[in-house]
Amino acid sequence: MFTGIVETIGIIKNISQDQENLNLTIESKITNELKIDQSIAHNGICLTVVEIKEKLYKVTAIKETIEKTTIGNWKIDDLVNIERAMILGSRLDGHIVQGHVDQIGVCKNIKEADGSWYFTFEYDKALGNVTIEKGSITVNGTSLTVINSKLNEFSVAIIPYTYENTIFSTIKIGNSVNLEFDVIGKYVKRLTELGVYNK
Repeated sequence: MFTGIVETIGIIKNISQDQENLNLTIESKITNELKIDQSIAHNGICLTVVEIKEKLYKVTAIKETIEKTTIGNWKIDDLVNIERAMILGSRLDGHIVQGHVDQIGVCKNIKEADGSWYFTFEYDKALGNVTIEKGSITVNGTSLTVINSKLNEFSVAIIPYTYENTIFSTIKIGNSVNLEFDVIGKYVKRLTELGVYNK
């Protein structure tokens, strides 16, 4: 489980194919604090550390992850948001994040406004995911508050600290991002679909 508070930025140093899997080698300033079998969120994707060597560590993505996230488009020297799993008993500064990407979104607009930035993302409504005004959303592993919620679109406001300490500064119009919708909202939506509240 994660909080969506990005801990550091990593650099992809190598990508290799292993049958249907992808092995990614990443350089990070927290590599010396990691251990084998640890769960780490990379742009919101929960991946397991399988190898550590000096400043580098390796994770593996399976076919399903490759198909449902942006990981298949990553390239050497790309930057990724990194967060280790939360420690039980610590403050939950973001929101409850599972590290399970629901779908891919696309950046439709970026607007600078007096020191902050407004990013607008569009997603396929056919998958049934929804946002609500002032609700939580995870974009590339970053916990954010939804503004201007629409049926298949939402915006988020990015403050200078977030812009400088995550990969938001590298996102451009047309870029794809990983979206994880609020888990509480997903449960409520599913229970409503099942008619639980009508019994």
